[in-house]
Amino acid sequence: MDDLPADAVYDFRRPTDVAVSPDGEYVAIVVSEAAPAEDEFLQSVFVVPTDGSRDPHRLSRASGAWNVEWSPDGSQLGMVMVRDDDLVLRVGRDNDGELGESDTETDDETAEANDPGADDGPKPQVWVYDLELGGDARQVTQQEHGVRDFDWGPAGERLVVSARDPTDEEQAYLEQRQENGPIETERLQHKFDGEGWLDTVTTYLFVVDVDTRQEHRLDDAHGGGIFESMFGLQPAWHPTDDRVAFCAYHGENGDDTNVYDVHIADIESDEVEQVTSGEYSAVEPTWSPDGERLAFGAQNPENPYVPGDVCVAEAPDDYRVVTADLDRTISRPGAPTWVDDTTLLASIGDKGWTRFVRLDATGGHERVFDRQRNDEAHRQFDVGGGTVAAVRSHSSEGVDVYAMPVDGLDVDDDGPDPRRQLTALNDGVLAEYAHPETTRLTVESDDGIEVECIAHHSPEFDPLDPDPRPTLLWIHGGPMAYDEPNFDLSTSFWTTRGYLVLHVNYRGSTSYGRSFCESLRGAWNGVEVEDLLAGVDAVVERGWADPDRLFAGGFSQGAVNTAYLVTRTDRFAAGLAEHGIYDMRSVFGTDDSHKWFEHDYGVPWENPDAYEAASSITEVDDIETPLLLTAGGEDWRCPPTQSEQLYRSLKKRDVDSKLVVYPDEHHNVGDPDRAIHRLETLDEWVARFDPGREGGGAATEDSASDAL
Repeated sequence: MDDLPADAVYDFRRPTDVAVSPDGEYVAIVVSEAAPAEDEFLQSVFVVPTDGSRDPHRLSRASGAWNVEWSPDGSQLGMVMVRDDDLVLRVGRDNDGELGESDTETDDETAEANDPGADDGPKPQVWVYDLELGGDARQVTQQEHGVRDFDWGPAGERLVVSARDPTDEEQAYLEQRQENGPIETERLQHKFDGEGWLDTVTTYLFVVDVDTRQEHRLDDAHGGGIFESMFGLQPAWHPTDDRVAFCAYHGENGDDTNVYDVHIADIESDEVEQVTSGEYSAVEPTWSPDGERLAFGAQNPENPYVPGDVCVAEAPDDYRVVTADLDRTISRPGAPTWVDDTTLLASIGDKGWTRFVRLDATGGHERVFDRQRNDEAHRQFDVGGGTVAAVRSHSSEGVDVYAMPVDGLDVDDDGPDPRRQLTALNDGVLAEYAHPETTRLTVESDDGIEVECIAHHSPEFDPLDPDPRPTLLWIHGGPMAYDEPNFDLSTSFWTTRGYLVLHVNYRGSTSYGRSFCESLRGAWNGVEVEDLLAGVDAVVERGWADPDRLFAGGFSQGAVNTAYLVTRTDRFAAGLAEHGIYDMRSVFGTDDSHKWFEHDYGVPWENPDAYEAASSITEVDDIETPLLLTAGGEDWRCPPTQSEQLYRSLKKRDVDSKLVVYPDEHHNVGDPDRAIHRLETLDEWVARFDPGREGGGAATEDSASDAL
């Protein structure tokens, strides 16, 4: 079969969220799709019966949709969308005889008062589809600065939404910013990736009547804290009364802590009660069906290497950790979901494998669905009406949505597969190209610690009778993350070109327990570098990898490690470091992660040696390996100045190097054309230094030598 072209990005469709109807008969699916003409990825919503009786029906055709929620009776489907105002709000007269909003000055004034950096286009609002009557969606909210997230009230007649609400003074500042005026800040947390420069505007919860669109602000139910920019308020309405759970930090010095508490707002009284007391970064509050319990995710706010837990509250100040003896972190793509009044379903990372775990609300856990193979992952999922719907990912079989009865979770490993495939999102891409198979292997690092690796290779490659392949060591980000077999277009791009792609779940990776992960705390570019090199040694010794055609790369933390690797060894023909950090001291004031670094290393003026030890820029004179560096022009997780510093230093030393900066890009490569450019650029760099490709090997005269 042919090499997978970079422009296959246009054909790849990825499910990003699922929501099961209350009766379990339908699932709404959010799918990311490329729109080549607009050069953007669009989020569309599909609805499909969970019995697989028909193909998915495309519901939304808007430019973006997320936070999909069924009404309690299942007759309506709400979502946050970005699209032009509802026609009803733009034509005719209202009940008082006034002109529609777009015929008044208000609309123009609103357009001019959008958030800094945004254009004058529409803002995200809640739209509702009536699935019984049919027709287009109806716009329910009219928030000037848009809606972040929402939830339904128990009777389906009201919504709770989160939205920014500036004071007059803040509004004037926003208008100044929109007109390219100066940025002014006194905030410690002055930036956040994807948000840019932060202001002081408060986000509140609003209660909105679905029919009349009238709204009421809950003055004491507001946001706060560093994690508001990342997670939002995540409102969850109680299933039977007028209480809403949400997450925020309401203490002092919100920019100097990772604490994020659970609160409960009473809509009738406007009173807010705090559930947690500063011991967690709490996320994803969710009520049990009978409303007697409130579950939420809980992360240690000072030590992100500790596995994330699930807590269940019977009442404020009365909650327990129900995953205390699990020693595996809860995976956020599968936020805990209630199966019944006393049972939750969650997904965990379990030794490089995302799988289901059932939780007892009173404590205890049980790994379930042994029928799942360890070469397939379950990502986003939801439960409703006795049905589980989940996104299944497999390296050669694609990524699609499946459904099964809840009791299917108890099927034995040799029992019949209860899952029904509901989508076939990438059949064309799957049929045209030979996607990789995976092989797991365990290696021993120099200090005797066992580390798991995953090799992705073309189907014709035989690990038992190998022919050495050019090999790309691709290092995951995080570092608190893990690699696992899954469908990844970038991996297929390399394996169809004959490369073996090696992933190493080095110490610091999650899914192997606290001790394994925490060994990297405050010691970046230490034990994980040893583990990465041990993985490369293993595939060379087994005859899988050609020692003269080795490459190393990664994104974010993967770039951090790539740059440091090439200070330790010249065995790689070239390196590819994307959106990384190379000078730990200078990043402390320019990125959005100051609390993370402080918890790992202290502050740089008190512990400069630790910051220097984790930096590759201080050892740039040891780098001889050609290095490609990429960066996002607006990346505040790993600022572009980091790549610029290393690039200039390499150029000063006449080391082959190249810098690629994507203007206006955050900590990703977000548009289809740029995603294609990225793959083509990486491939051109590898080809330039690969002695096995025409014209390659320019700087690989002694590429196999090891400088350890």
